[in-house]
Amino acid sequence: MSIMTSYILASFSEPQAIGMNPQSMLWLLPLVAAIAIVYKTTKIPKIKPFNFIKDVVILFGSIVVFMAITAVILYVFAWLIIE
Repeated sequence: MSIMTSYILASFSEPQAIGMNPQSMLWLLPLVAAIAIVYKTTKIPKIKPFNFIKDVVILFGSIVVFMAITAVILYVFAWLIIE
């Protein structure tokens, strides 16, 4: 095994450190995109490029909007409990 291969494999032995700040929430966008693509791929009986992309974008947007609304509701709820 080459040194480069060992280095690449070793880099997967430790989880990525993601902070607790608003910028770290941007890591959710690729995850949501992957979920939307896989979900629509498994649910659509016949994939046509335009319809597939349209459905994935709609699902991606609805997931992101729902997560944002949920975050705001939880933030307000936590604020009401603390204050």
